[in-house]
Amino acid sequence: MPLRSACTLRRALSAAFAFGAIAIGSIAAAPVNAATDDALIEPQHLSVDRSLPKAQRDAEILAARRYDTFWSTGDEALARAALAPGFTDRTLPAGRAQGIEGPLAASRFVRAAVPDMHADIEQMVVAGDRVVVHLRFHGHFTGQFKGVPGQGQNIDFIATDIYRIANGRIADNWHLEDNLTFLQQLGVVAK
Repeated sequence: MPLRSACTLRRALSAAFAFGAIAIGSIAAAPVNAATDDALIEPQHLSVDRSLPKAQRDAEILAARRYDTFWSTGDEALARAALAPGFTDRTLPAGRAQGIEGPLAASRFVRAAVPDMHADIEQMVVAGDRVVVHLRFHGHFTGQFKGVPGQGQNIDFIATDIYRIANGRIADNWHLEDNLTFLQQLGVVAK
């Protein structure tokens, strides 16, 4: 499974998404404004199981890019378009609501501390009904975190997610964030 450069990927995905949301057979990506889909973050490296039907592959990549762009921008419409109505967080943190509302609340909470947070998809692997993404988050702690005010500290941490895609939407997510690094950078946990 060769890795594609971001430039090659950009051309391929632009061509695939030029006609709007993909809907072939039982795979149907949730509709979102085509202009919004044009602004989705792109993987720096993409590895794809070439045995997948093109419609399935494209729908899975679109769902993952929508969800990852949600984490980068906080645009809740993208999360709602990416996640299946019965979405299940398989590594649900204590205190987080199950379903779509969980990630929406988590994003709001983190953005209250790091309003300029954005994410890069460093790697994306597409195989079968799974998409694995390795994300890097950046920003500055200029807000508040549990009553602690930020002082502009740099924020730079990673996360890895495994999405199970069904009918063009993320049905399940297993995720692991480097929360220790994040909390240390906030200054709320000692290094």
